[in-house]
Amino acid sequence: MPSSHSATVCALAASAAFREGIGSSAFALSVILATVVMYDAMGIRQAAGVHAREINEIKKQLGDEDDGYLPEKLGHRPIEVISGAFLGIFLAWLVCMVIVPAAAA
Repeated sequence: MPSSHSATVCALAASAAFREGIGSSAFALSVILATVVMYDAMGIRQAAGVHAREINEIKKQLGDEDDGYLPEKLGHRPIEVISGAFLGIFLAWLVCMVIVPAAAA
């Protein structure tokens, strides 16, 4: 259910914040990357899915069923992107603040 892309880039941003601080360039770049990836997962790919659905409907009306259909589920719903973001931040916190310091002790 959660977006793995959102989870990955948010884990990257959170890890940069935990390790380098929120004033670091690594954090700033990872936040920009996370924003672009999550926007793409939710917005642009969702719009492409709507277009694919309409094209498939036109193909059905024309009787053109030999070529196959375009995939309609391309993007994520907002709840999937948000839950992926929270999952990524939680996993980054778990690794950076709990697991790694415990292993070093």
